[in-house]
Amino acid sequence: MFRFINWFTSLYPVWVISFAVVGLLHPTSLSWFTGGWVVWALTLVMLGMGFTLTVDDFRRLLRAPSSLALGFLTHYTIMPLAGWFVAHALNLEPGFAVGLILVASCPSGTASNVICYLARANVALAVLVTLTSTLLAFVMTPAWCKALAGQYVPVDAAKLSLSTIQIAVAPVLAGVFCNWLFPKATASVSRVGPLVSVLALMFVTGGIVAQNAAAVKANAGKLALAAVLLHVLGFGVGYLVAKILRRPEEIARTISIEVGMQNGGLAAVLAKQNFPMQPLAAVPAIFSAITQTLLGSLLATWWRMHPVASSNPAATASTPAPQPATPAIPEARPE
Repeated sequence: MFRFINWFTSLYPVWVISFAVVGLLHPTSLSWFTGGWVVWALTLVMLGMGFTLTVDDFRRLLRAPSSLALGFLTHYTIMPLAGWFVAHALNLEPGFAVGLILVASCPSGTASNVICYLARANVALAVLVTLTSTLLAFVMTPAWCKALAGQYVPVDAAKLSLSTIQIAVAPVLAGVFCNWLFPKATASVSRVGPLVSVLALMFVTGGIVAQNAAAVKANAGKLALAAVLLHVLGFGVGYLVAKILRRPEEIARTISIEVGMQNGGLAAVLAKQNFPMQPLAAVPAIFSAITQTLLGSLLATWWRMHPVASSNPAATASTPAPQPATPAIPEARPE
């Protein structure tokens, strides 16, 4: 059973792309997956993320404050500004521009932790950056969207903040709480968590594509280019900033990955809930999820072929490495 789960989740990009194609070619087969279905699907993904975290993860926040602060600040500056720049440079229409900026303003997802593991970067730091960027997303995401996406359409920052708390922060904290009170039961349930997450994100991706099939077909080239530029800037500038600040290679690689990868699933749901007058705002999240998975995997493969000695072996060992089969939250996406 668990061998099947590992096999199935390891092919996450294949399933996501397949469902996107199905939604594009046969919209009626997946267009029903909307509204409450999408919200509950992402809630399950975020709850599963919480199941993998412990109280010790929070304690570790105090042990590497400088690298953690660098990861958090670069994530929430480089990506939102890159999203705004790409939207302007490509002259995206308001719906797509808002969606791209929203994706760029979201926290990193568990996909970044998997890529860090595959790249042999600092997994402990990656987990902590993901944790802090997620828990503080209810402040950072609405603030950046108000400042940048507000140039295109009105942004209700308070509503966006509340949605982020309900969809991302609360489920993660609930998962941590369950792991604290019922560790054995939570460990048993979390073993099927990756399978549930992949299934949920497959339907989120397919549903959004199906509901906007015509727009996706008409703008596929421009949206694909926008997603590639966004994530290349994230990976590249994140790495460059870390090296300019003379961080060790291992830390620079971790920062690069944590900056360049976003929680596309969260972006898609927030777009649906908070920009109902811009139905196309959820579409860039799909292109982002697929693009960051492919680029991140290529980057991880390159860095895995060129390993560096850990600058802090104890830090990496202090947090168990995530299994490569863990799904992205493109991710959670739809990384």
